[in-house]
Amino acid sequence: MDALPYSQACENNKRPILAVLQQHLGDAASLLEIGAGTGQHAEFLAGHFPGLRWQSSDIAANLPALRPRIARAGLPAPIALDVDASAWRCGSHDAIFSANVLHIVGAGSVERFFSGLGAHLNPGGLLLIYGPFRYRNAYTSESNAHFDRWLKQRDAASGIRDFEWVNSLAEAAGLSLVQDHPMPANNQLLVWRMGGQLAP
Repeated sequence: MDALPYSQACENNKRPILAVLQQHLGDAASLLEIGAGTGQHAEFLAGHFPGLRWQSSDIAANLPALRPRIARAGLPAPIALDVDASAWRCGSHDAIFSANVLHIVGAGSVERFFSGLGAHLNPGGLLLIYGPFRYRNAYTSESNAHFDRWLKQRDAASGIRDFEWVNSLAEAAGLSLVQDHPMPANNQLLVWRMGGQLAP
């Protein structure tokens, strides 16, 4: 058993996520991961993109647990990033990836996530968001409905987000939806593109 922080969900979803990322990240040279958690996604996914600089990040309190796995993977040291901060100090990137974050943070933090990312996503860059969503005020499964109730009991400001609301925040940030990929375990991987084109 790995002594580092471990999430079974990350192990379960890393290969389906990889399959989608491989469809979209061919032109990207740098990626910022927001909310890297245990670092399992970074450790597994980055190794499949040798030409991509994978920069993981999380809130400062989570970095001590994240650093050992990132170091073991030979990736750039994770940086502190709080989406509620007025300045992110994370540079600009061709892609931003975030998994299982929007339903954990409060609704205000989701809004600040989208309002803040524009300064750090290059023209033509991609935003890739993995997690559960609701559509037209309906859950995609009964298990997601149960999960949402559990989230709200834990923190009333958290919860599974409505796709339409999230997409409106993305559009206000200058992003256009590219694809909505259905994923295993009643999740989605949403892909948006920032206006403009990546440099050749």
